[in-house]
Amino acid sequence: MKKHFEDSELIINSDGTIFHLHLLPKQLADKVILVGDPGRVSLVAAHFEEKECEVVSREFHSITGSFKGKRITVLSTGIGCDNIDIVLNELDALANIDFATREIKPSLRSLEIVRIGTCGGLQPYTPEGTFIASTKSIGFDGLLNFYAGRDNVCDTDFEKTFVTAMGWKGNQCIAYPYVADAHPELTERIAGTDMVRGVTIACGGFFGPQGRELRIPLADPSQNEKIMKFEYHGLRITNFEMESSALAGLAKLMGHKALTCCMVIANRVAGKANPNYKNSIDNLIKTVLDRI
Repeated sequence: MKKHFEDSELIINSDGTIFHLHLLPKQLADKVILVGDPGRVSLVAAHFEEKECEVVSREFHSITGSFKGKRITVLSTGIGCDNIDIVLNELDALANIDFATREIKPSLRSLEIVRIGTCGGLQPYTPEGTFIASTKSIGFDGLLNFYAGRDNVCDTDFEKTFVTAMGWKGNQCIAYPYVADAHPELTERIAGTDMVRGVTIACGGFFGPQGRELRIPLADPSQNEKIMKFEYHGLRITNFEMESSALAGLAKLMGHKALTCCMVIANRVAGKANPNYKNSIDNLIKTVLDRI
């Protein structure tokens, strides 16, 4: 029996677009670049030879166009895994649900999704300006735990080892972390030989969850020290950001290819940051556009 999606579950606007993104199914390309900052969408699209459409809705700014013969949609997500939940579910609906019948299409479409972002480096070998491809992402947000099948797409042994190392076993105040892998073929193609292949933590905030202390003391002042020292089968945690885990996990559950590539703009070990990074991130954008 085919599953029918009620109006309250799949919200379609009166113009036929998906609720938050305001995109029509025909406006979505198979290759998708995600960015956090709505302003960065135009920076990516400046490299397009042609632009088909441009849509702005809340923090979701999208442009579909072509680059060297490749049809690409670039879309801003805003900050956080909660926004990635909206974006991934609506992109998948655009690709794989028939809006007329409100049923899943008989032939499923797999998207190729690369997130371009910024991050904080956690190792001496990830200074400012380093490009990191997140081969594994650790979600501090708990989002994937709400979906059936999360264990099938996660590295549960890694999760258990990490929880023990952090001293979180039995701590009911901490969302249980999940560890999701990026798509291997996409990682090889995009990361090439000039990006650090890293393990990334996607945090549920910019300050406390990333060990930044301003006026409110941290629950665990030694959190970042534990994270930097953690090692699992030779893998070290390389960086903090705020979206990669939800992207990797949801994409695997849905059958899409996904990878997060970030430029380090602050190194937490050295205590240095470059707030004027916007010009240099264009090099990462051009690299991804060439390889996607």
